Amino acid sequence: MKNKIDLNRRRKTNFFTILCTLILCTLTACDDFVKVDVPSNQLSSPLVFENYSTATAALVAIYAQIRDNGLLTGNPSGMQTMLGQYTDELQFFGAAGQTDASFYNNIVLPNNPDVKSWWNTTYSQIYATNALLEGVENTESLTSMQKERLTGEGLFIRALLHFQLTNLFGAIPYVTSTNYKTNATISKTPTTEVFLKAEADLLTAETLLNEDYLTPERIRPNKATIQTLLARLYLYSGRWTEAENSASAVLNNTTLYNNEQSLENLFLKDSFTTIWQLIPVNEGENTLEAQTNIFVQGPPPNAALSPSFVNSFETGDNRKTQWIKAVTDGTNTWYHAYKYKVFQFTGASTEYSIVFRTAELYLIRAEARAQQSNLENAKEDLNAIRNKAGLENTTAVTPQEIIAAVIKERRFELFTEAHRFFDLKRTNLLNEVLSSTKPGWNDTDKLLPLPETELILNPNLNPQNPGY
Repeated sequence: MKNKIDLNRRRKTNFFTILCTLILCTLTACDDFVKVDVPSNQLSSPLVFENYSTATAALVAIYAQIRDNGLLTGNPSGMQTMLGQYTDELQFFGAAGQTDASFYNNIVLPNNPDVKSWWNTTYSQIYATNALLEGVENTESLTSMQKERLTGEGLFIRALLHFQLTNLFGAIPYVTSTNYKTNATISKTPTTEVFLKAEADLLTAETLLNEDYLTPERIRPNKATIQTLLARLYLYSGRWTEAENSASAVLNNTTLYNNEQSLENLFLKDSFTTIWQLIPVNEGENTLEAQTNIFVQGPPPNAALSPSFVNSFETGDNRKTQWIKAVTDGTNTWYHAYKYKVFQFTGASTEYSIVFRTAELYLIRAEARAQQSNLENAKEDLNAIRNKAGLENTTAVTPQEIIAAVIKERRFELFTEAHRFFDLKRTNLLNEVLSSTKPGWNDTDKLLPLPETELILNPNLNPQNPGY
């Protein structure tokens, strides 16, 4: 017990040192984001919130951490790759001893280092966000408008990270403070309550952020970013009216968003289908996703698109030709995702890591409308995505057929964007789809195990998830 308390005290004592280091890295690497001149030996915790520039730098440092580590990173350790291998999107080609082999082979255990890393990294990001929110609230140096901006973004980050965690692990702690004594013994919150807490954070954030972006590159969340996450949360909750309304709130803003971008250019940094994206570390660099997915010779170094997935596209689907690239050695052929097309230094960055884009909202609204028997409008949204891919209108007629068509369309529109596992899970299709492709697949595999080290540190996190 003493060791656990000492550990948490050290974490609290060192947090602002870490935060200031993150700020300094952000100021060095992302000077287009925020330009300030603060000597490193003066980046103490009170100074961070003494002016808007350094407070903003603290926020941007958290975005940098989200980009580089944890659930949302485009690195091979992020959800898009790991869950792609866990389901039926990606085929694993790495060494048998690699930790992500356990995801592909369906043998994830409580001592899995990637599971531990996801948990610890995400809660570290949540802790940093809570420190930001507390610092903004307690300072008297910022204007009310500046406080609202920083608070709105902080609440969004906190909701986003908890939302992702609960969809992976089920019941989790919803952490809203930096009090180490409270956090060291915090208990789990059921998923339904996590959703409600995330919704509350998002609804507050929605009132604090404006429709316009702070920069033309859409790298800072705006009101539409909040509404997009709300639409996804409502979809996962089966709250169809709210999901439709939140999606429409964004899609109806045709000044900022449209569905006209060609498939070839959809993932460029200036696409009008992008709602929120993460900027690379340095100008001239591009996305971690491209570095992870693209390979130029076979066999693939880590993962490739599953042949069964590649062969499932409808004839004439331009997404197969525009977003997938074949690599052959003359005998064998492999395929990699080619949504992001630039993995080398380009002098000027052309692609950023997209977190939210309008295609998801069309499909959310289509599903929500079909669930409410608004069939013609549901098909209109579905066809907006199909027609853009070069396909004819859907032949689905009944609500059940349209919903099934939407789920199918999500597979081909959103592949390698960390949606497949969650879509199969929320529609109760995990067992049906994966039992034939994953040896030993069990219903309990819909949740990842809680890291065993965390259960030892905090017994209030028990019991372990079923099946582990």
